[in-house]
Amino acid sequence: MPLAEVMAQICWHIEDRLPGVTCSVLTVDRSGTLHPLAAPSLPEAYSQGLDNLAIGPKVGSCGTAAYIAQPVEAHDIANDPRWAPFPDFQAAALSLGLKGCWSSPLIDDSGTVLATFALYFSTPRGPTDEEREIVRVCLHLCELAFAHHFRAADRERRANTDALTGLPNRGSFSRAIAHLNCDDPGSWAILIMDLDNLKTVNDTFGHSMGDRLLQEVAARLSRFAVPDSAFRIGGDEFALLVKDPARLEDIGRTAGDILEILAPAVDCNQFSLIPEATIGGAVVVGDEASADAVRHNADLALYHAKESGRGGFVKYCSDIGTRITAHMSSIESLDDALQEERIEAWYQPIVRLKDQRIVGLEALCRMVSPSGEIISAASFADAASDARVASVLTERMLSTVARDMKVWRDLGIDFGYVGVNVTAVDMRGGRLEETLDRFFADDGLRNRLVLEVTENVYIGDRDKHVAEAISALRGRGVRIALDDFGTGFASLTHLLELPVDSIKIDQAFTTRLPGDEVSCTIIAGLVAIAEKLGACVTAEGVETPAQAAKLQELGCKIGQGFLFARSMPRAEVAQLLARHGAENPHSIPFFVPQASVPKQQSTPAQAQDWPLPFCQNI
Repeated sequence: MPLAEVMAQICWHIEDRLPGVTCSVLTVDRSGTLHPLAAPSLPEAYSQGLDNLAIGPKVGSCGTAAYIAQPVEAHDIANDPRWAPFPDFQAAALSLGLKGCWSSPLIDDSGTVLATFALYFSTPRGPTDEEREIVRVCLHLCELAFAHHFRAADRERRANTDALTGLPNRGSFSRAIAHLNCDDPGSWAILIMDLDNLKTVNDTFGHSMGDRLLQEVAARLSRFAVPDSAFRIGGDEFALLVKDPARLEDIGRTAGDILEILAPAVDCNQFSLIPEATIGGAVVVGDEASADAVRHNADLALYHAKESGRGGFVKYCSDIGTRITAHMSSIESLDDALQEERIEAWYQPIVRLKDQRIVGLEALCRMVSPSGEIISAASFADAASDARVASVLTERMLSTVARDMKVWRDLGIDFGYVGVNVTAVDMRGGRLEETLDRFFADDGLRNRLVLEVTENVYIGDRDKHVAEAISALRGRGVRIALDDFGTGFASLTHLLELPVDSIKIDQAFTTRLPGDEVSCTIIAGLVAIAEKLGACVTAEGVETPAQAAKLQELGCKIGQGFLFARSMPRAEVAQLLARHGAENPHSIPFFVPQASVPKQQSTPAQAQDWPLPFCQNI
């Protein structure tokens, strides 16, 4: 039974055995305040009148017994000095025919008073010996009942409280919002916060420092939350249930206040850690089916906030939900295509400009729809940004490319080298080398593989993990190309820190040729710098003979674009390689050169030359 029912049963048994006696049990909280627990024969109004009464040396029989931790006998309530300071309670007791009161404290092993057990008498008197013995036994029963209650309460507390931070946990959060009213727009809101740098702290300083960071963030949120409630709902996720009208008036400002209180560094012995957080929020608008819908909207807002730029706040609106739903649908479609093996590698030739022969290929991802339509990578680039799917997609592409390279080599078809795009997820995930070992164990194939990384991976989001991964790959014979150079956070000094084998100039520069002097200057300068670094330059997006001629004039040796060929499946590219391969002495140019382009004989590279520095094979 619940504690209150157990106490009520004990009171009834005593009252049944001792006519003229009325029982009452009051609990004492840690602040020294009384609260009614059981008094089955007393009016509810009388018991409630004692609620939140502070104990003291002259607070009736029960308040005094709890204060001095000793039994108190008030033989005559009407004239007892300990009742006199509370005339209203004194009058209420007398009006109920209660003339005397004997109160005994219930004390635990630590000496803390947990409750008072009182017998009211209908005549002015103290307890008899029989009553003292009965109360002694009852106090022992009460002690057992309270111990059971506290054990149960502790189990419930642990079930509903996060052990590390002391905040209510995910289960508590779910129960807290379960019965919230969704018919009153703007009456409450949910803010969900993600601690962005917890993994970095764990990896760099150890999990003890990560725990310290979580505890400090939880403490700050808990202090800020009052009168609202904060919860820890996941490893690095916290939630705030907002009901305060002032905070609801501007939920964006409330989120900003949270980010501000988190901003100061956390002192962790010899380290100072700065919490980095992103927040998504949703305010109930009145058309949600349940509180879980509002919670889901807050999750979507957080997801969007992290995708658009960590460290800020995004409030949910229906447009966000539409975009994220489309994103998730795209991920699901790509995931289905991977599982159903509807991902293919198509290839676009990379051409030596001086004689228009193919020196390499870029492998481009294509999805085949269930109806057979070929879908370009640009159509599902958003889905490919998902970490899990991106890793599987890269593995599938490398597997396919390795198979195709082996087929061409066995058929004696010259393909030069093949470039494959990889992502930041691949570089940081630790699985790329393992994947290469599986599909490119043959050094002959590995030495003809080029991994292409964009500026955002290689420079904009550069960290030591990417640098270490690139260094390890180059040390094992894999070439690295910097793709789409000039579209992100380009800095030539970074090429000194993280050297590459090839630089691919983005088509944004190529399309301005031949007349744009700024583009010409940039390309010429980049070619000169690349030569000093032992790297070669490839111009992307070559679409006209005039552009190809100008690139040659600027010193760029390699081009790629629709002027030569679009991307095509393996079978078609094999035919193209047979006609235009650089190692084929009978190959022909892609088109008749303009007069401004000097006509030169093909100088095919030999297969055994590929382990030499990359640019010497062009």
